[in-house]
Amino acid sequence: MPRVGKQSGSSRGRLRAASAGRVAWLATLLKGRPRQRQDLCWQQRQAQAAELWLVIVDASASTRRYQALAHSKGLLAEVFDQAYRQRARLALLTASGAGPQWQRHGLKASAALQPWLQALGAGGGTPLIAALEQARHWLLARHKAHPQEVQRCLVFTDGRLQRWNALHPMPCATLLVDMELAPVRLGRAQQLATQLQAEYQHLEQFRIKD
Repeated sequence: MPRVGKQSGSSRGRLRAASAGRVAWLATLLKGRPRQRQDLCWQQRQAQAAELWLVIVDASASTRRYQALAHSKGLLAEVFDQAYRQRARLALLTASGAGPQWQRHGLKASAALQPWLQALGAGGGTPLIAALEQARHWLLARHKAHPQEVQRCLVFTDGRLQRWNALHPMPCATLLVDMELAPVRLGRAQQLATQLQAEYQHLEQFRIKD
């Protein structure tokens, strides 16, 4: 995705056209925390390589506190919309209750995901580690079947876990969004991101300065 910055000549016109479009959040965030408008990536209209976006959502009971999951739905909705507009395939895995649950397995993103997202609630245990391991194996198998596909992974969690064993990194570019909103924060999501070799962002960091 193009990065906004100082350019000259005919590129200024393309820059103005891009800035009038929609932000490509996944591409932006995988490059690091956006601090100002120049750091944003914008959607491209030309054809791109086929992409698969795997989204893992921690919907355990702890994400109900301080409306962590509810506050994350706006960003999730934007990610789903970007996947739909870019014709990316979307895999969706939720972690709550007794174990992880696959909601989609690499299907084309569609507008039907928005009602599902609105109905998504939090509750039960925190099988996030099991979800991450399932996701890693699934991505590896998917890459063997579709070697030309570009994979991305996005993890939403508050990191409110007990002890866990060392994690294997995800086999693709990964972003972990920390949903922890409690006044006293444990900071475990950042530890998870380090073990996964993932880019780390806190949900509150998505307030972009003009």
